[in-house]
Amino acid sequence: MIANINYVKNILGELKAKKKYGQNFLIDQNIVEKIAQIAADKNLSTIEIGPGLGALSETLLKYSKDVDAYEIDKDMYDILSRTIKDEKYHLYLEDFLNTDLSKYQDLEIRVCGNLPYYVTTPILFKLFNSKLNISKITVMVQKEVADRFKANVNSPDYSSLSLIVQYLYDVKYEMSVSKNVFYPSPKVDSAVISFIPKISRNFEYEEGLFNFIEKCFMKRRKTLHNNLKDFLSNEDIEKIYQTLDFNENIRAQEIKLEEFIKMYEVLNDR
Repeated sequence: MIANINYVKNILGELKAKKKYGQNFLIDQNIVEKIAQIAADKNLSTIEIGPGLGALSETLLKYSKDVDAYEIDKDMYDILSRTIKDEKYHLYLEDFLNTDLSKYQDLEIRVCGNLPYYVTTPILFKLFNSKLNISKITVMVQKEVADRFKANVNSPDYSSLSLIVQYLYDVKYEMSVSKNVFYPSPKVDSAVISFIPKISRNFEYEEGLFNFIEKCFMKRRKTLHNNLKDFLSNEDIEKIYQTLDFNENIRAQEIKLEEFIKMYEVLNDR
């Protein structure tokens, strides 16, 4: 069992966890088991991002058809190559951000990973924009990042990121994970969240809508009107405010997703 403090300390030996890769290893098998059960499907292949020492890999294999694991660190790759011997386990020494995902285009897959803060958003948007048939993405991230993905209108965490993700996915906050179940222990707690697709994708429409939403949040302390006037005519702004009956002092963080969609469609006469 890899998710064990004595095993982790022993197998690391003289190695040290690399801060540049955000390496903190799970040492609680109950947590690992729960994540694998949430993430995997026995009839589907799972892509695992950042397997580290393999605690999650080991458990995902129980619940997946097979597992493709992408590890950026040569030291971790070498350890995994020796410790996990299973014909269903395919390990790649590769930066996932540079991975060609086209080989998965004809498959329904699941994705799982413990994502370090510095690459959480780039990795997720690589997946979101991949056009693959990913039926579920389950990741462990810093709790504050999870809060941003799940944030609702009027929350201080509510942003263009919240809206874009919630337009595409049902975002489920699966569980909190204490910093004390990692070795070495990180400074903050984590959370496990899942993303389940909820729409049939129209990438051309999305590009325009998401660009519009991002511009509306460009200056968070300003009113919506002050943000809009940077890229819209007075006529278009008046059209939006009349159609949606907005107060002149409304701010982007007070506006619901459905209202952003309506604003965008008013501008484009849809």
